[in-house]
Amino acid sequence: MSLLKPTVALRSVTDITPGLLKKLGTDAILLDVDNTLAPPASHIPYDGVTEWIDSIKKCGVHIVICSNNFKKRVKPFSDSLGLDCVSMSLKPLPFGFNRAKRKLREKPQSVLVVGDQIYTDVLGANLAGMKSILLIPRDEEHGFTIMLRRKMEKGIRKKIKLQSEDKNNGGQ
Repeated sequence: MSLLKPTVALRSVTDITPGLLKKLGTDAILLDVDNTLAPPASHIPYDGVTEWIDSIKKCGVHIVICSNNFKKRVKPFSDSLGLDCVSMSLKPLPFGFNRAKRKLREKPQSVLVVGDQIYTDVLGANLAGMKSILLIPRDEEHGFTIMLRRKMEKGIRKKIKLQSEDKNNGGQ
């Protein structure tokens, strides 16, 4: 399970604080789009995302959108947020993460991947030697492959939740 285990699991991207980023040694963030920053196929970010991005950028952390979506979906969205992007990143393969890392001129251990999928975002981050934050998907997606991945994720997400509850209860 270690390749499928995120560094941290949170509810929303806006729950990521500058303090957490400092604790994780983060100099750069690679963000997924759908169910991370915006509803699937939407060009309008979730409430608070634009302000969160601005606050993180003010802390000196660089941000790049890294998505499996096509450029025609990702580029206009990233432009609206004032961010660079890597589209068609082929997650979980490390190619897209490595392209984004080169753009940022960062070492893998200082890059944090944030997304809502275990089998793309978390697995890809771990394969690329990066840290990851797994988010809870906010909206339902209906494509066959995403529904299959969500079904496969259920047991892993339950273990991740139990692990964090264990830590909060002193390991009992």
